[in-house]
Amino acid sequence: MDPTGNITALAEGCPASIDRARIAGEIMRLHPEVEQVGFVDFSPEPPSLTMAGGEFCGNASMCAAALLADNRQGAGTFRTLLKVSGAKEPVSVELEKETDALCRASVVMPEISGLEMIRLSYGETEGTLPLVRLEGIFHLIIDSASPFSALQADRESAAGAVRAWCDKLQAPGLGLMFLGQEDTGYCLTPLVFIPGSGTLFWESSCASGSCAAGVYLSNAQDAPSAFSFRQPGGTLTVSLEPDTGDFVLSGSVRRLSAHSLLFSPRKQGT
Repeated sequence: MDPTGNITALAEGCPASIDRARIAGEIMRLHPEVEQVGFVDFSPEPPSLTMAGGEFCGNASMCAAALLADNRQGAGTFRTLLKVSGAKEPVSVELEKETDALCRASVVMPEISGLEMIRLSYGETEGTLPLVRLEGIFHLIIDSASPFSALQADRESAAGAVRAWCDKLQAPGLGLMFLGQEDTGYCLTPLVFIPGSGTLFWESSCASGSCAAGVYLSNAQDAPSAFSFRQPGGTLTVSLEPDTGDFVLSGSVRRLSAHSLLFSPRKQGT
């Protein structure tokens, strides 16, 4: 699936007793364009999505809902609740099909623990960064005025920093969201590390990171608003619902292809 360029593989029919990390690694080896892998089970109510690293992912949530709509022959508007790894409560996803393979999608993001300023260092650089804690993943916002903004051009150091800070913060997953401002709005370049799966990617788009950037900007402007973030794979929009206080992430999902893969039933830990 292609949610705004953040290519996502969803695996069906893979029980929890199987070594999912191994399967995710093999899928990503066979398909190097894949940035993340999730495992779906549509038999329970609500249906479930478990990411390979146990993190929460908004883009994958929209992908899982799109696949569920296809399986249930959903047409037009489709709404569902999904139980997603990293989130305490099921999340709500809404789809509007544009073609058989493409839909517009939105997801109500899980609870946000808050925004705080945290002092960090890496190498000889020290500074304070905004930290947004979402259920299942944390994000640090790095704008162009930050002393850490140079990490965007130094990918080796950026990889070292996100790994070190993820360990320091004991985060289930950590994103560095490099935030910039353009004449037409904001741009965002996401770097995401998930310790549970051992994956580190400069992602084409990041839904939870976009939400975190929206939380940061809403706080800075002290007013509810909607923000669009141009990312390498396209644009994601974050809006704050005034009645509920929920942040809603909107983007697109395109179904690319389907493959059948056979794995030996090796159990976890063997």
